[in-house]
Amino acid sequence: MAEIWAYRIVTWVEEDPDLSGYEVESNDGHKIGKVDEATNEAGGSYIVVDTGFWIFGKKRLIPAGAISSVDHENRKIVVNLSKDEVKNAPDYDEATWNDQERERASDYYGPHAA
Repeated sequence: MAEIWAYRIVTWVEEDPDLSGYEVESNDGHKIGKVDEATNEAGGSYIVVDTGFWIFGKKRLIPAGAISSVDHENRKIVVNLSKDEVKNAPDYDEATWNDQERERASDYYGPHAA
């Protein structure tokens, strides 16, 4: 499942490695939130999305492999997930993020991120 933790197209982060502040949209056209944090680690890349009020300010960690496009000009990312898939994803808490949480995210996003 390592492929879900890598960007599909490497130039997305080579062109502008800081994706913070980009709007995130689901594959069904809904606004999900804004990127709070983004990583570019080999085999461990992801974005953390602040979902705002629609799921009570929860943050969602989304593996880089779930990103289907990045538009640097408009500062927008589209993920290969529906709004409900993001809503039902495990909560992200930086303080408790560890290998077990990563495995749980892999199990959840694996079937969705392809």
